[in-house]
Amino acid sequence: MKKNLEIFFEGVKDVSPLMIPVVPFGLIFGILAIDIGFSPLATMGMSLIIFGGASQIVLLQLFSGGASSIVIISSVGAVNSRHLLYGAVVSEHLSDLRLIWKIIISYFLIDQAFARSNDYLKKSKEKNKYFHLIGGGATCWIIWQSTTLLGIIVGESIPEKLGLSFAVPLTFIAILVNDFRKIINVLVIIVSGFVATIGFNYIPYKAYVIVASFFGLLTAMILTKLFEKNE
Repeated sequence: MKKNLEIFFEGVKDVSPLMIPVVPFGLIFGILAIDIGFSPLATMGMSLIIFGGASQIVLLQLFSGGASSIVIISSVGAVNSRHLLYGAVVSEHLSDLRLIWKIIISYFLIDQAFARSNDYLKKSKEKNKYFHLIGGGATCWIIWQSTTLLGIIVGESIPEKLGLSFAVPLTFIAILVNDFRKIINVLVIIVSGFVATIGFNYIPYKAYVIVASFFGLLTAMILTKLFEKNE
């Protein structure tokens, strides 16, 4: 049986390649927040409490556009709703844990950590395999908080011609690379991406994320049944 620390550092190693595009992503958030008018303390507090890059960017966009508090809160909640799906997927591997451990792990259950740890949790027979998720999530946490702080410090000294905004979509593309190997995954990505793109303009309250996730899950279920039937 592997030691807790050994599995923890396996999570660190596995998620580290996905941290490359997170660095400019965090810088962008720190710079934008200060530019919009947030104080350094409020900016760091947002990263510590919400700890979700995409939803934090959405918050800044809505705040700068003069949106009401209700719209901002509901939109951030809708964007973060994908984490409910992550929790549902990994819950079977955490059922024997005490509540305090489930709370700690849920805080670290972000996109990159889930992408790497989900496969590990399914394959590993270790009882303490959840430390892989903690290791990956802790790595994401350190990178995100430190780059947010760096963005606050350097602020406007970073020239716009560097084009750091490319890091936002690049971060999520990097997560999906391994999924391109299976035709079902590719079709699910195409369907959910198409629904999200169309829904961005037509579905209110930023609920296009939830709707796209629903259609993605429905597509995955149908395709899985069809492939199993053919086999």
